[in-house]
Amino acid sequence: MGNEQIRELPAKAAVTQDRPMGHDAWTADALHRRLLARADALWALVTGRPVSLYATSVLRIGYGLLYLVFLLREFPHRYEIWGPGSPWTPALAAQLFDQTGWYSFLILSDSRAYFELCYVLALVTSALFMLGWRTRAASVLFALVVTSFHARSIFMTDGGDNLVLLMALYLVLTACGRRWSLDARRKRIKAARADNAPEPVRSSPAQQLRAAHGKLVTVVHNCGVFVIAVQVCLLYGSAGLYKVQGSFWDDGTALHYVLNLDLFQPWPELSHLLDQYPLLIAIVGYLTVLTQVAFPFVLFGRLKYPVLTMLLGMHIGIAVVLGLPLFSGTMIIADAVFLPDRFYASLPHLARRAARRSGVGTPAPRQGAGLGSVPPQGGRSACREGNRPMSRPRSGCGGPAPSGPTLTE
Repeated sequence: MGNEQIRELPAKAAVTQDRPMGHDAWTADALHRRLLARADALWALVTGRPVSLYATSVLRIGYGLLYLVFLLREFPHRYEIWGPGSPWTPALAAQLFDQTGWYSFLILSDSRAYFELCYVLALVTSALFMLGWRTRAASVLFALVVTSFHARSIFMTDGGDNLVLLMALYLVLTACGRRWSLDARRKRIKAARADNAPEPVRSSPAQQLRAAHGKLVTVVHNCGVFVIAVQVCLLYGSAGLYKVQGSFWDDGTALHYVLNLDLFQPWPELSHLLDQYPLLIAIVGYLTVLTQVAFPFVLFGRLKYPVLTMLLGMHIGIAVVLGLPLFSGTMIIADAVFLPDRFYASLPHLARRAARRSGVGTPAPRQGAGLGSVPPQGGRSACREGNRPMSRPRSGCGGPAPSGPTLTE
């Protein structure tokens, strides 16, 4: 008996040694399957459908409008900033371009007429980009305009100008004209007219080429949105980390010094009034650092909404108190990329409901009232006999509802 027990011990030990090896193999296999599932989900996200179409449209409208207002605001000073009267002459700009690799079509000629033509084209390009007319071509022209004006007087720019330049380049990659644009309106009208028309028969190579083009556009658009989001995250994260390293933000005196600089005092009385509350200034400073550092880590949860709200208040305060509306507007528009499309899609419905509640909304059209129809002369009793509608409705009463394309996008 003793010998049998001794002989059985190695077999049991071998069984106990096989268990952890099998467990490790099962864990590795499960981890491998999980990684493959995550990779497939990521690939489907990148190649499946374009994301954040409404958000990129908001960026297009926002930056187009912002740059248009900027050019109109600087219209009286255009010669001193970018034109022939600038102290930074085209020759000096050309020497700088040889070192930095920048480019600007404004230095191609010293003629005043040429500069005026370029300025008018810049205004028209910004307006067309904002409206979304031929957005693919307009986005390239807008990026060229922003790059040229930015490089012409690069020593007069600030952080807001740099971010507008980056966003103009990134928006070239996106399909930012598919929502809230003239291109989207034209596409809806064309689709409505083609509903009754027979669909043209395409050959197999043409269909494959069309599908490959759509897939390529989707991938490039999604990558552009990802680059924009990463750029904003890096901007906030680096700004917060730089503030943490400085001593002025640790003791809460950074905003005190900013409020007492003449360069950032559009309303000196307001700056001096806020400077009389050091506790409030310290709280605002610490909240600024906290939100900027935490911003990249709260994007995938519900905490991003209160953080975005706090950043919105911070940028509005910078625009009003410190007199930096261009920088604040640039950052507010950039933050819009993190709001989901369902939020933007619900805005028209919320606006109509708010208009109905306030009593300023237009009443819904009656059935059968088309374009150019004459309203009924009698009351509702002229169109109905009790609760049963008349079999042959009069003019302006009853009838089918007018058909046509609906603005659902």
